[in-house]
Amino acid sequence: MSNIPTREAAIHMFTGRRVPITLVRGEGTRIWDSDGKEYLDFIAGISSDTLGHADAGLADAISEQARTLIHVSNIFYSEPQIELGELLIANSALDRVFFCNSGAEANEAAIKLARKWGIQNRDGGYEIISTNNSFHGRTLTTVAATGTAAYREPFGPPTPGFVFVNYDNIEQLREATTTRTAAIMLEPVQGEGGVNVPASDYLQQVRAWCDEQGILLILDEIQTGMGRAGTLWAYEQAGIEPDIMTSAKGLAGGVPIGAVLAKEHASVFVPGDHGSTFGGNPLATAAGAHVMHRLLEGGVLENAKARGKQLQRRLASLEDRHALVSGERGIGLLRGLELESDMAVDVANAAREAGLLVNPVRPDVVRFMPPLTVTEAEIDQAVDIVEAVLDSLEQS
Repeated sequence: MSNIPTREAAIHMFTGRRVPITLVRGEGTRIWDSDGKEYLDFIAGISSDTLGHADAGLADAISEQARTLIHVSNIFYSEPQIELGELLIANSALDRVFFCNSGAEANEAAIKLARKWGIQNRDGGYEIISTNNSFHGRTLTTVAATGTAAYREPFGPPTPGFVFVNYDNIEQLREATTTRTAAIMLEPVQGEGGVNVPASDYLQQVRAWCDEQGILLILDEIQTGMGRAGTLWAYEQAGIEPDIMTSAKGLAGGVPIGAVLAKEHASVFVPGDHGSTFGGNPLATAAGAHVMHRLLEGGVLENAKARGKQLQRRLASLEDRHALVSGERGIGLLRGLELESDMAVDVANAAREAGLLVNPVRPDVVRFMPPLTVTEAEIDQAVDIVEAVLDSLEQS
């Protein structure tokens, strides 16, 4: 059936503006719309399609698990859940894991965990310091933790207990810490905020402050984790360890999943404190285990690191040749092209017409998030398209 936009308009709640194409098939970094047009996909399900589209190994893992056992509820044990949990714990600095279905759910669990810890260990302290321009989810509590007022204000009084400071400002963070503070919640790089990268010592200073004050550090690695940073976790590059960490997006290569991980001392949940009907189901965790094995043993992590450096070099070179470009920033294969004016939508629209999907994450920033399996030739092709788009816009 055709006329997808009209059909959608008749049934869906209007919660966002869609890009005006219907995607029907993918392979690796490439994807095709309903008219048969091919694109390079440098959005990758908002940083979720770790292994690209229609990866044969992931498809086999999902198919095999679907033919065996899809869902049983967490009142029973399941082998895929244990396998993925063991992989995450063995390859992170954390000791315990809880599985859910999305990044927002993972952050919701992290907030609950930190508040309970603070009530027990900080004489009832439950406040969490977050940062302006952060993004932690769309549930009532995760949106209350999100440092963008426009996301919070339409829904009445927000969940109390959140204090906001500027990102990459250690002095404001110190001044905001009180006896009520239980934790500090940060993204190692602000993804939805515009691919904002802090100073090289910022996370180290935050970790030291948390240690000095006896409070928890929560790192939201939903977008930066699972190899996106060029290392398995972004915190590794700062030389620190969080007390609580969240993961989702790329964790199962596009299959919905989320996870909150915690150090032993921060793992204060007891039976009845939290739960999820579908969280950690065999299908999603089998997919996640396959993705983890590929990252650790299949060369995907090494490719992400190399291609991230290549994309950084190519995007940075555009500033020398184009008046529209003011710079480049990011980490690994999460990168932002900074523009001199609010033309990110124009760049993204023109790139789409030329066969490249990128994300105008801010009015003056275009975000690039290709699959971690992207090739050297595909990076070059994508940046060549962007350069042609810039040439055209600058001449018009």
